[in-house]
Amino acid sequence: MELSSLTKKVSIGIIQMEAKLGDVEFNLQKAVKFIKQAASQGSDIVCLPELFSTGYHLAYLKEKTNELGLKYFQQSVEILRQAAKENNVYVIAPIVEQRELAGVAYNSAFVFDREGNIVGSFAKAHLWALERFYFKEGSEFPVFDTDFGKIGIAICYDAGFPEVSRSLCLQGANIIFVPSAWRIEDEDMWDLNLPQRALENVLFTVGVNSVGDQHGLHLFGKSKVCNPRGQIIKELPKDKESVEVIEIDLEDIRKYRTEISYLRDRKPFMYHLLTEK
Repeated sequence: MELSSLTKKVSIGIIQMEAKLGDVEFNLQKAVKFIKQAASQGSDIVCLPELFSTGYHLAYLKEKTNELGLKYFQQSVEILRQAAKENNVYVIAPIVEQRELAGVAYNSAFVFDREGNIVGSFAKAHLWALERFYFKEGSEFPVFDTDFGKIGIAICYDAGFPEVSRSLCLQGANIIFVPSAWRIEDEDMWDLNLPQRALENVLFTVGVNSVGDQHGLHLFGKSKVCNPRGQIIKELPKDKESVEVIEIDLEDIRKYRTEISYLRDRKPFMYHLLTEK
């Protein structure tokens, strides 16, 4: 976990948006507008919510989520690529992804650099409820290089599994982004998971949640940034679309890791023995 490069501040743009269910073109144009807004406020990197382009409501959209996501996949990538390039920002864009097999969909998040190049993608590994009927689960936890260090992604339900964030941390991630479509019934878990993942790995977490109350599914927002001590340093409004830019100082990771010894005092050899039982 190399920290020598952590010498600059980073402005993070959070796009807490409400998607129009099933209207990919509308949602993409809305996202582009919000990306431009965040960039105009000085963002270095912008993150959108889970499945923002189709909207998230599997009980309502059902297979249309996959069909629309795959139909508009290439168009979505091109529009987002251009938005990143035109606004000179990194963009984390969670959309339906098609990989090597035609017709097989992943619930993924793409990372675009400031030139609009695809840095890579992460496919959600822990599929929640109905997701397992529509998506293939991911099996890797990559980190992505940026000009301000390494970042990782955990999509929504992934945040409930400490192993995901620990894996990203051990690969050098300084910030873990959590694009989500988190429902109101689990608001307490949202408020606990994000600070805890930040504290136990002594890094920053950025939760980006959707908003909207449509057809029985209430997504409540409350996107937040948590510092390496697990403190919430910024929280967006509940049940309201919002675009906010928050500056963080990556030197805080070095500072808190001298005070909090979780990573230094780990005993991996003991954990390995425990998992063998």
